[in-house]
Amino acid sequence: MRGLFANPWGKPRWLYVVTAFYIAWSIVPVAIVILFAFNDGRSRTTWQGFSTKWFTGPTGSVLHDPAYQGALKHTLVLGVLCVALATPLGVALALGLQRWRGRGSGTVNTVMLLPLVTPEIVMGVALLLLFLKIFPGIGLGTPAQMIGQVTFTLSYVVVIVRGRLVSIGREYEEAAADLGAPARDQLFRVLLPLLAPAIVASAAVVFAISIDDFVVTQYLSSDASTTTVSMLLYSTARGAPTPALNAIATVALVITLLTLTLAFFVYKRFAGGRDAAVAAALDV
Repeated sequence: MRGLFANPWGKPRWLYVVTAFYIAWSIVPVAIVILFAFNDGRSRTTWQGFSTKWFTGPTGSVLHDPAYQGALKHTLVLGVLCVALATPLGVALALGLQRWRGRGSGTVNTVMLLPLVTPEIVMGVALLLLFLKIFPGIGLGTPAQMIGQVTFTLSYVVVIVRGRLVSIGREYEEAAADLGAPARDQLFRVLLPLLAPAIVASAAVVFAISIDDFVVTQYLSSDASTTTVSMLLYSTARGAPTPALNAIATVALVITLLTLTLAFFVYKRFAGGRDAAVAAALDV
């Protein structure tokens, strides 16, 4: 009987193989792109020696090419603006939706999730028509790109922050209220410190999505001054670019990884300080 009901899969030996294959499949192409960013020659397929000239060289490098500099600067500006707007708006929306129990709350919760499931090209076309036909005063360009990115990244903040709200419950706020804390102190001295890990994580996710976005940003672009790194990669990768294109892709990747790493350490710092936040809540 024991053999009849034994695990038919045995030890998950193949799971390690599949996992290793997937990781290699995901990392190796990126590693090749990074490798040829340091190629001494102009080829992006034949290794000709190590050099950093495509990053800092006097001509044709990321540091000295106006097109690369402009794309990188605009990408970072959009990322920072998107984080600055989407994060507080998403936190406020998450708080409101979590506490709203009246008529229409279910509909609003469903609408809030639509940007997560709407095809990005549909979102891009819809926003393009919105700014051209309904709000022509805004038009295309940086404001439209910023609003477009905030529109579809807001849902990520809401989902992450609401998950944290569900996990911590309302006990700490109620304890602070029982000890005489006004509503303002319940929010700023109790709830927001407990939400800090989720807020940091959502801000990092928003920044990474903003840097990576292509479709919506492309549709809402107006001219060369609103070109981002992803748009530059798309427009020049099929031609005969130099390894400087690999270099700017590497720079964008490093920025994203550094942002996520910083967010991870900040998250750990806030998560580790949860006990202190709880103690502060009870001392209000």
